[in-house]
Amino acid sequence: MHNWAMLQRRADQSSTQEQLGRRAGRAWFAFAAVGLAIIAAALYSAGLYAQGIELKALAAQGRTDVNLKVALLGAVLENPRALPLLLSQDQQVHDALARRDPVAINVLNRKLEGLVSGTKASVLYVTGANGVAVASSNWREPNSFVGSDYGFRAYFSRAMQTGTAEYFALGNVSKRAGLYISRRVGNATAPLGVVVIKMEFDQIEANWLEANRPTYVSDEHGIVLVTSIPSWRFRTTAALAGPDLVAVRDSQQVGHAPLTPLPITRPEVLSQDVSIVHAMVPGGSDAEYLRLSTQVPTTSWRLDYLLPAEAPLAAAVRGMRLLALGIVLPLLSLAAYLLWRRQSAQMRIATEQAARSELERRVAERTEDLSRARDRLQSEIIGHRSTEAKLQVVQQDLVQANRLAILGQVAAGVAHEINQPVATIRAYADNARVFLERKQTAPAEENLGAIAALTERIGSITNELKAFARKGRTAAAPVDLRGVIDSAVVLLRSRFAARLDALVIEPAPASFKVMGNRVRLEQVLINLFQNALEALDGCDHARVDVSIDETADGVALSVLDNGPGIPPTILKSLFTPFNTSKETGLGLGLVISKEIVADYGGRIEVESGERGTCFTIHLLKAA
Repeated sequence: MHNWAMLQRRADQSSTQEQLGRRAGRAWFAFAAVGLAIIAAALYSAGLYAQGIELKALAAQGRTDVNLKVALLGAVLENPRALPLLLSQDQQVHDALARRDPVAINVLNRKLEGLVSGTKASVLYVTGANGVAVASSNWREPNSFVGSDYGFRAYFSRAMQTGTAEYFALGNVSKRAGLYISRRVGNATAPLGVVVIKMEFDQIEANWLEANRPTYVSDEHGIVLVTSIPSWRFRTTAALAGPDLVAVRDSQQVGHAPLTPLPITRPEVLSQDVSIVHAMVPGGSDAEYLRLSTQVPTTSWRLDYLLPAEAPLAAAVRGMRLLALGIVLPLLSLAAYLLWRRQSAQMRIATEQAARSELERRVAERTEDLSRARDRLQSEIIGHRSTEAKLQVVQQDLVQANRLAILGQVAAGVAHEINQPVATIRAYADNARVFLERKQTAPAEENLGAIAALTERIGSITNELKAFARKGRTAAAPVDLRGVIDSAVVLLRSRFAARLDALVIEPAPASFKVMGNRVRLEQVLINLFQNALEALDGCDHARVDVSIDETADGVALSVLDNGPGIPPTILKSLFTPFNTSKETGLGLGLVISKEIVADYGGRIEVESGERGTCFTIHLLKAA
């Protein structure tokens, strides 16, 4: 009976605690739901409020900047407008256009030269009624405008029709963009010509660039004319098509510019002249900007100013949300504390009654959990050790496979590399036999000596390949570059005896020593000389120029032939193994040459076209 009573009391205590726990759980769930809703509403409202306030502040700041920029641009535009008007009424201009006297034109040239030096204009020139420039401020320069025909230009035709014109375009001689302000000389019935002044905006663009805030001016077609980002010039605010695109292309206003739209997307209009856009500026990523637009007075241009908005908006929203959290969280914490205090008072009585029995139960459970955890830990340790052993075996297998792959490439290149000295040995042997038949022992002995030297050469090649298979590279040492070139020519003499005269080698100073290995560098030069001579097979006036120049970081050896060049399909993968255009070639010579040069800190560059191919080897100069 006693045991039964104890069990019954424990059951009642457990039931009471479970009821209190469920009630507390429901209360906390409701509190958490309400608290999260309050926090979410506060954060959302704070974000909207902060965004609106910050956008107004940014717009006010941006309008101030835009007004200053427009005022400065207007001042820059106003300064040169008076000069064409004055010159169109100048007697010297009228005399030069009316008489075309060389003396009068010379006086006008000097006058224009003096006027442009005192202004910020790029160039000042006068054209005849046919559009041909008669005098120019740059008449002394090689790219003088004098004699150039500008009759096709819109600023000329408009000035002839209406008396004055302003036109922004790319110069067809200077290839520099600028604003052309033109004024007709004479009346509409008997025009003598046109006075033109060209203004460039390099200084104002540089000032905008220093502000590090994208600014650009576009015309009535949406073509960007003046901008703080040079790559945006002659791009468009919207895609051009149809008659507008045809008209712009026919006028040659932008040359061959692609007229692609600016990288500005997702505009969100806030007011008539303010919007939020996403822009991709050079050297940066897609970012959010506040764009302010305004018309440039006295022109058909529009100035757009991009104010970085992402960081200020994020900071404002973050600050306002932190303030909201600073108000809401203490209130929610106080409410949570009161709720917790009420539930704690209810739970304390039930907890004290069940504490002893619960403690015993937890001790037993904890002991059992620790035992199971120990067993799992031991099992995991054994599994980790087994996995580690398997990983070591797999790693060793991968290392061995990599080594076999490298040795396979080396073995494939042996035949290609020793084929040259073997061919030379064969030629020397044939020559020696002929000399012996003629009883000429001295030349025969020379050929036999050369054969012995070439066998040593083959041994050196195989030793180098063995060294590469063992270590991957040969230690660099100072090497006489002139001796390397001479040895490479000797090895090729027997095979290309009839064409070796095409090889023109610029004498190299004896002091030119580079870091490398003599045998391996000879292999590189033999490959390049052989490829150049084979490319000239059947060509008239064949020539291979070999020159050596000292560069800032070493020595550059160039091999230039006047052959037909390398086909583009081969040139793209020129240094890929087994890529060759020869029927008997393996496609390994240039691959091995590139690896040899790279082993000694150098590089190989190639340029090829219809007039020939040039390989340039850059090597480190020996101290």
